[in-house]
Amino acid sequence: MASDSPLLSVVIPVFNEHDSLPVTLGRVAAAPYDKEVIIVDDGSTDGTVEILDRLQGGQEKIQGLDPSRLTILFHKGNRGKGAALRTGFGAAHGRFIVIQDADLEYDPADYPRLLEPLIGGRADVVYGTRLAGGAAHRVLFFWHYAGNRLFTLLSNMLTNVNLTDMETGYKAFRMNVLKTMPIRSDRFGIEPEITAKVARGHWRVYEVGISYSGRSYEEGKKITWWDGVKAFGCILRYAIAD
Repeated sequence: MASDSPLLSVVIPVFNEHDSLPVTLGRVAAAPYDKEVIIVDDGSTDGTVEILDRLQGGQEKIQGLDPSRLTILFHKGNRGKGAALRTGFGAAHGRFIVIQDADLEYDPADYPRLLEPLIGGRADVVYGTRLAGGAAHRVLFFWHYAGNRLFTLLSNMLTNVNLTDMETGYKAFRMNVLKTMPIRSDRFGIEPEITAKVARGHWRVYEVGISYSGRSYEEGKKITWWDGVKAFGCILRYAIAD
């Protein structure tokens, strides 16, 4: 890795986040650590692309965000979160990588919690759990909570790891972990896929408590019950095969 590579690569998959993206980027810029930011737009149609075009062209700026450490990539159509992350991972140069959703549910102020086990040399992968640790959480949907606990339990049984929140969007990695992990899922199946492959690789996994400000569907939440059905299939698929 080049000597001028950043400590941290923040990979942000984006789909129709016109209102929340500038706020997210401001929070990412304010977070500590030497970092690069990689945004992958996954076929947005709500004006997000225009914001990214202005950022890329220098017509719009985010305070504290170094344009030389900003990479913006575009998918021509909506291919899914997994596909966007795969594109972003391929462009990353940092020693560590963190996944950052653009919807304001996860707070970049939690980066020190996520990265401390990695920087300290105790972990290879860190999951930011929404279900343990005592940090503030917005109260929303019971069935989302119940489904997440069920999927986490099933994943734990099949992978023999002991996570509390397999579906969390906040995951951080050593770069060399992702280099050994081919990602195949295009959509939300990426969460159980990553977990199965981390377990199979016998990487050292830590969980840390994070804050969580979940969105309602009126506020733009995208995951549905059908994504849950597909996640169930992905848990079974990736727990028994590559």
